[in-house]
Amino acid sequence: MPSRLADLIRRARRLAAERDRLVESLAAEWARALRGQRLSAWDLEELWAGLTEEAVRRGNATGEGKWTPQAWRAEAQEVMARVRSKVEAALRER
Repeated sequence: MPSRLADLIRRARRLAAERDRLVESLAAEWARALRGQRLSAWDLEELWAGLTEEAVRRGNATGEGKWTPQAWRAEAQEVMARVRSKVEAALRER
């Protein structure tokens, strides 16, 4: 059993690292796309809300039954909050 637990821990760490890389990559792409667009705070708020809802909708449609809709929504909201935070920080830097 300890071998199985160690394997699961390694897999979880690998998946978390991959998720972190994807969040970084997505945030960098959005920062490049939004830089210089002169969007208002309201525009950005609407953008993030729309992107989050789209992620939830797609996840629920293609979730393959692995996650409950509530779990998928929570995950999508968490990931989009991380992306948003990184994008907004990048936009403030310039």
